[in-house]
Amino acid sequence: MRNLRIINKYIVHDYLMTFFLTLAVFTFVMCLGVVVRAIDLMSKGVSGIFILKIFAYNIPFILSFTIPMSVLTAVLLLFGRLSVDGEVTAMKACGLSIWQIVAPVVLLSIVLSVVCIFISSSIAPNSKYAQRNVLMKLGMEEPVNLLEEGRFVRDFPGLMVYVGKKDRRQVTDVVVYEMGDKGVKRNVRAKSGVMKADNENKRILIDLYDVRIDQLEDGKNGEPGSTRYIQAEHYPVKLDFSRMIKKERTHKKNSDMTYIELIRAIRDVRGAYPDLQVEDLLKQRMSMVVESNKRLALSLSCFAFTLLGIPLGIKSHRKESSIGVGISLFLVFIFYFFIILANSLVGHPEYRPDMIVWIPVVFAEIFGFYLLYRAK
Repeated sequence: MRNLRIINKYIVHDYLMTFFLTLAVFTFVMCLGVVVRAIDLMSKGVSGIFILKIFAYNIPFILSFTIPMSVLTAVLLLFGRLSVDGEVTAMKACGLSIWQIVAPVVLLSIVLSVVCIFISSSIAPNSKYAQRNVLMKLGMEEPVNLLEEGRFVRDFPGLMVYVGKKDRRQVTDVVVYEMGDKGVKRNVRAKSGVMKADNENKRILIDLYDVRIDQLEDGKNGEPGSTRYIQAEHYPVKLDFSRMIKKERTHKKNSDMTYIELIRAIRDVRGAYPDLQVEDLLKQRMSMVVESNKRLALSLSCFAFTLLGIPLGIKSHRKESSIGVGISLFLVFIFYFFIILANSLVGHPEYRPDMIVWIPVVFAEIFGFYLLYRAK
């Protein structure tokens, strides 16, 4: 029993050293984009205090991604080294089972999963929302970034805008609700569009193409109103964001909501978005459901990556860190591919994109358990 404690302490020490080193490297790499943005803000005369705030607010969001990546890389590097040095074989020769050898690392992965859940459900969204408010107050945020894919944006006066896909200035699957005193007065849907920012007048100009307009007309003599459908090849839309810069706070995106706020909005989508039509309510609800599942899946991937990484590290028989990092990046790429796929299918709730994000997690856990069972 004393020997087991010594071995566990040895494994935990090496694992934590490797984990924190890889975490620092991955976090630094992902912070490079923030550094470039900070340099751009400095060139525009923004004070250092504001830049430090922007940088600090971005760290929790980055950690929600780099912690799972670091867990997988640390496991692959540690057990790859233990395997090539013959230490795993020596431990087994001393009568230890594979489960006794890996138990402390598995327990640490559960702790790190809980830490990730806390960060992604509360700290990261609050930090990201605070960062957006700082950027909005400065008026430095790229105006076209105000339109987020897969979400109805209500920050523009008299308008509510939805963009299905955005590729730089090109947008597709666009929905624009033009609001009146009695609610929606015009519903504009377009297959594609081109955006450009008019920073001087604080406007975003969108040229929509292949457009269908649902014009709501009031009824006469107490009769119910009717809807007139109009087809158009081109329809211009002007989005005024001048008020948004002057506002102290902005509407929250899905990624800015805490987990509790997401659940409340999912349960009462009609209350949160009272003017949306039924088909658009389904899109908005699925967008929030995918976001909530993505956060959980990303957090629990620490446990799944550990179960998969331990046997892969033992079987790889590689001491070089480059091999472990390469395997880690490949597996992480597969994992994020499913997240990207789920986000792209938000407009098709029938495909259950909220379940797609769980495919790599479940597969990693099942395959990891199987490989560990074989390793006995």
